[in-house]
Amino acid sequence: MFKVLLLATTLGTWALMGTAQAQDKATVKILVGFPPGGSADVVARLLAERMRTLLDQNVIVENKPGAAGRIALGEVKRAAPDGNTLILAPSGGLVILPWLYKNLGYDPVKDFTPVARVTTFDFAVTAGPGAPTGDIKSVLAWMKANPGKANYATSGAGTVPHFAGQLLAQATSTPITHVAYKGGAPAAQDLIGGQIPLMVDTASETIEHHKSGKVKILAVTGEARSSALPDVPTLKEVGINVVADAYFGLYGPANMSADRTQKISDAVAQALSQPEIQNRIRGFGLTPNYAGPQALGETQAVHYKRWDAPIKASGYTVEQ
Repeated sequence: MFKVLLLATTLGTWALMGTAQAQDKATVKILVGFPPGGSADVVARLLAERMRTLLDQNVIVENKPGAAGRIALGEVKRAAPDGNTLILAPSGGLVILPWLYKNLGYDPVKDFTPVARVTTFDFAVTAGPGAPTGDIKSVLAWMKANPGKANYATSGAGTVPHFAGQLLAQATSTPITHVAYKGGAPAAQDLIGGQIPLMVDTASETIEHHKSGKVKILAVTGEARSSALPDVPTLKEVGINVVADAYFGLYGPANMSADRTQKISDAVAQALSQPEIQNRIRGFGLTPNYAGPQALGETQAVHYKRWDAPIKASGYTVEQ
């Protein structure tokens, strides 16, 4: 009888180990709530490429654009907490949208497991051929004189760039109108084509076009100049008291195990420690800036409180 019990116990242990290994070997999906070609998509694909080896799993990226990232966040909320469905999310979906929607569809704290902060970044204020040449103050003066053309593009309504643009409008008393696109890439296309004169978004969306002369990055919104754009001033440097920054975080569904969360987080840290990855991320105007699960949760809380007053002051509301 003892041998039978021992055999049953051993077989049960092997079965549990086999189940865990099967979960580990399953394909990991990193969702991106924006179209291909944008900064979130690029960073997610860089991570996926390295994480395949580090996790010994197939890792793919799936784009689920729409609703300023809410569609993808909702899918992650509903996923099994096995760590095989993740999202690389800009902070706006977790620190700004909760201030805007009464029925958001998810709780930014209770419905997700923070895994790793991947990058931090600020934003670029970029003028296209639809605006006059010059510095940011001359472009804003032109917009005041031409209210019918005073529009700025972003990657979506209710995003950090949306409200960074509103902060710019408030600080300079310039009545500029927000035009939301489904992602930074299509917004940049219209900027280059002259359909819209100004864009506020991550530098990654316009930095190559800035270098080629198709558009001009007038200023960045951080506390300090971007290492990718050392010749471009901050808004504060030119006398406009606006600072806005954000981050990309990797999240999973609520109730992920601590071991699985830490395993994925460690893989992110290893990927970001590689000089090639760091250089490619910096080339998009982003800063590799790893933080673990607890630190990501703390950062999220700080950013959430920061945007309360500016959003209320903007007067922007969502009918939901």
